[in-house]
Amino acid sequence: MTSLLKPPSLFSLHTSWANSSCLTVVVLAPLARQRSWNHVPQPHAISYYSQRTTKGGLLITEATGVSNTAQGCPNEPGIWTKEQVEAWKPIVDAVHAKGGIFFCQIWHEGRVTNTDFWPNGLAPISCTDKPLTPQIQSNGINLTRFPTPRRLKTDEIPQVVNDFRLAARNAIEAGFDGVEIHGAYGFLLDQFMKDEVNDRTDKYGGSLENRCRFPLEVVEAVVNQIGADKVGIRFSPYSSSAEARDSNPKALGLHMAESLNKYRLLYCHMCEPKRETVGEKCDCPHSLLPMRKAFNGTFIVAGGYGREDGNRAVAEDRADLIAYGRWFLANPDLPKRFALNAPLNKYNEETFYTPDPVLGYTDYPFLEDTE
Repeated sequence: MTSLLKPPSLFSLHTSWANSSCLTVVVLAPLARQRSWNHVPQPHAISYYSQRTTKGGLLITEATGVSNTAQGCPNEPGIWTKEQVEAWKPIVDAVHAKGGIFFCQIWHEGRVTNTDFWPNGLAPISCTDKPLTPQIQSNGINLTRFPTPRRLKTDEIPQVVNDFRLAARNAIEAGFDGVEIHGAYGFLLDQFMKDEVNDRTDKYGGSLENRCRFPLEVVEAVVNQIGADKVGIRFSPYSSSAEARDSNPKALGLHMAESLNKYRLLYCHMCEPKRETVGEKCDCPHSLLPMRKAFNGTFIVAGGYGREDGNRAVAEDRADLIAYGRWFLANPDLPKRFALNAPLNKYNEETFYTPDPVLGYTDYPFLEDTE
């Protein structure tokens, strides 16, 4: 069986990394941690990310806002100000010091927010003016209510595209090796792509090609700014998170995978249909294999994988890389544990989003601490 610590011989994430004998296909998935006070990354993130760094391994940051209108929760990091860029630099340096490869995931939450996070209490933006229904939070108790979003005017969309471009430029200035554009799980780009959300009648709505126009404009702008070899993108065509569903997710995923080939992106990161909600994992008849075959670059998959099924996915050529979220959160030395087939720490969902700079963040034990 192919080991997750030994990538296929033909795999090359980047030409400058291709000769690394330590390159690992265990990726740190982007994980919201909500510990960036006032949207500025904090020094405790140095420990968090460096703990999870393996030489040659790829780490993707938690979703990072592209503008002061992009946020949807307290203490999410941003990268639109000079202060934020400077705050990211020592975090990036710590990952590089251990030989890691570090990408910044950039996003805009669109309608999945509320007016508390918008300047002057303005309504959040989206492709639509349809609000989300109130949702029970992950603790199963609290109820989140969402305001009616404001439908973006056609001539306003280029400004949002430019926000992504500037965020990518800032990420490179902060020292990141590249950026991952967040186009998944019901956030702004996904809202445009999914036909059960997007009810526009202009050039950004209606047909599949029109609904994908905005995300592809973001891709083009970011590629032109920092280069295709520094850009990845994440999609979840089968997901219904934040009520973002599509009537033909396979066609959507294939269209995007094929369209991305024009831009020669470094990688495409897709979320498996078997993982739909937090804490839920189930078998699903759908597959990302058609998208994997259609996309010409490196293909990353995520969605409830463990050691064995991650190994199978790589061995069967269904993916080049496997992104791990909650298991990597709870096991900072996850690649080592997989290599040794060692027991894993259990994760504590109650501390996923607490603001504590240590508890549930940097205090998960390493393997040697448990022996």
